[in-house]
Amino acid sequence: MKYGIIAAVLGLGLVTPIWAGGETQSNPEAEVYFVNLDDGDTVSSPVTVVFGLRGMGVAPAGTEKEMTGHHHLFINRPAFGEGEYGEDELTNGIPADENHVHFGGGQTETTLDLPAGEHTLQLVLGDYGHVPHSTPIVSDVITIVVE
Repeated sequence: MKYGIIAAVLGLGLVTPIWAGGETQSNPEAEVYFVNLDDGDTVSSPVTVVFGLRGMGVAPAGTEKEMTGHHHLFINRPAFGEGEYGEDELTNGIPADENHVHFGGGQTETTLDLPAGEHTLQLVLGDYGHVPHSTPIVSDVITIVVE
């Protein structure tokens, strides 16, 4: 009976994909989130973005300390683990470019000059080497509109 239920759920595509990040352990109950922005907000540029973290601590890149990491901001790119980089960013480290901004100094906010229009934002916590934790800590993707 239980195998039939599992097969039915898999067949219906109702299983959420399980991410596997790097080797650094995380608190699976940790959360990273936007403090001052919500999905659908309309803002003016420059945009101040404040990062929140519960259940773990912030430490600069290169600091190997349990239950810590530093922020990465994904701008205008597919959700974490999807798209162009996919599996690579899960195990080989988050790239550094205009769509993947690193805050390796332990920063918890930034100001962005974004052009008018819609933009997506997502926070991803990385370990001392910019690799997502074994249970990745990621925010929801939010869309903001810059006037």
